[in-house]
Amino acid sequence: MTTRTTPERVTAQRADRRRWAGLAVLSASLLLVVMDMTILNLALPAMAEDLRPSSVELLWIVDIYSLVLAGLLVTASSLGDRLGRRRMLITGFVIFGAASLGVLLADSPATVIAVRVLLGVGGAMIMPSTLSLIRALFPDARERATALGIWGATAAVGGALGPIVGGALLQNFSWHSAFLVNVPVMAAAVVAAFLLLPESRSERPGRLDPVATVLSIAGMVGLVYAIKQLGKHGVTAEVLLVGVLGAALLFAFVRRCLRAPEPMLEIRLFRGRGFTAGVLTALITSFAMVAALLLISQWLQLVQGWSALASGVALLPMAAGGLIGSPLAPALAQRIGARTVLVGGLAVGALGFLLLFVLPQPLTYAGIAASLTLIGIGTAPLAVASAVIMAGAPVDQAGSAAAIEESSYEIGAALGITILGSLAAAIYRAGLPGDAPTQARESLAGALTLGDPTLATTAQTAFTNSLTWFGLAGGLLLLAVAALVLHLTPRTLDLTATHH
Repeated sequence: MTTRTTPERVTAQRADRRRWAGLAVLSASLLLVVMDMTILNLALPAMAEDLRPSSVELLWIVDIYSLVLAGLLVTASSLGDRLGRRRMLITGFVIFGAASLGVLLADSPATVIAVRVLLGVGGAMIMPSTLSLIRALFPDARERATALGIWGATAAVGGALGPIVGGALLQNFSWHSAFLVNVPVMAAAVVAAFLLLPESRSERPGRLDPVATVLSIAGMVGLVYAIKQLGKHGVTAEVLLVGVLGAALLFAFVRRCLRAPEPMLEIRLFRGRGFTAGVLTALITSFAMVAALLLISQWLQLVQGWSALASGVALLPMAAGGLIGSPLAPALAQRIGARTVLVGGLAVGALGFLLLFVLPQPLTYAGIAASLTLIGIGTAPLAVASAVIMAGAPVDQAGSAAAIEESSYEIGAALGITILGSLAAAIYRAGLPGDAPTQARESLAGALTLGDPTLATTAQTAFTNSLTWFGLAGGLLLLAVAALVLHLTPRTLDLTATHH
């Protein structure tokens, strides 16, 4: 007996193929962002040698992208809800590609920071549009959970490809190639988005609020600046003043959103305990993972003396752990519960960090690889966290949910580098002799350029010691957050529940 193919069935099959092809485009957007992050980590030593940035400038080169992106996510999400999410996505692709091309003009730390600012603007348009379009493309909660699992696995693929592609580029070209690789990918993404993605808008978009935008950007920059200076100079009047001012501006932003009948960002979504647990999981996982990638990639190059390509390949265990676990996490959540998967992932990641602390000295790559693998497996529940977040928001509030989730990733990345990175930097400086030159105290890369073998060895030992204490701090933090997520997440949380 043959099955008759009706015009309606053909239309449905084409629509289904178009949805999954659209998911491929959206996942590719995430792939590029993750690759860009890991490539930059590998490029930092070469960039530092060429441009000689101070430690603060180096941190800003890494952080400014996340700060700008996090600050503009709410505005970009609101504009996407109103003007069209596909339109916002494509505009972000264009800006991201143009900014990457602009690195050819960069000849100082300040100009690299400017390029990273523009990349942040483009990224702010790309990221919330990606998640909002997934929410629109897959109204069925089960399909959406599968789609978000694929989307999350793409992050692991990016983590795998980024170090290898970046290492190969840096082995043969200058550090500028870490940015230029974005240009052809963005050009292809623009064409694919036009052909495969439908336009999507919210029926009830939040109103644009310039005051809220300024409050969010100024508050976040002020708070992170204070944390950086705290790690470098300790408690000072400037640190306290800027930190309190940043926190006050962020409080004013939240209060303004809560009072508005149609806020730019729907803060009230946090009334859902599952939603809050998902956001917290995303934030702290990004917080820990990005800081680990940054410090370990520098340890491989500056302490072990490995090339950029070898260091990129050496980071593969983290990507492999995430790549294996991410597609399986949503199905596992259906069997044993989303809460168990979220808490279990954080606990496994914590073990990876604590392993850095308990490994015998001197550290070897075998121990680092084991730690990276556990940290990678710990990132797998991010797909479940995304499903929890998007399932907890009505369709009309998908933009707010996406902005909150992406903000948690980017704020987590910025704060992870700032807090854990500043902690590691403070321990590194404490391990140097009191009369060490300023250049050596600024960074390990600076110490290695002074041509003093004794100082170089001391600085490398101090950096390795800072990495072990970084592992203890990261592990304890992840365990504390795992306990909080266990408390917040309802035992009966159902990822298949759909809000309308």
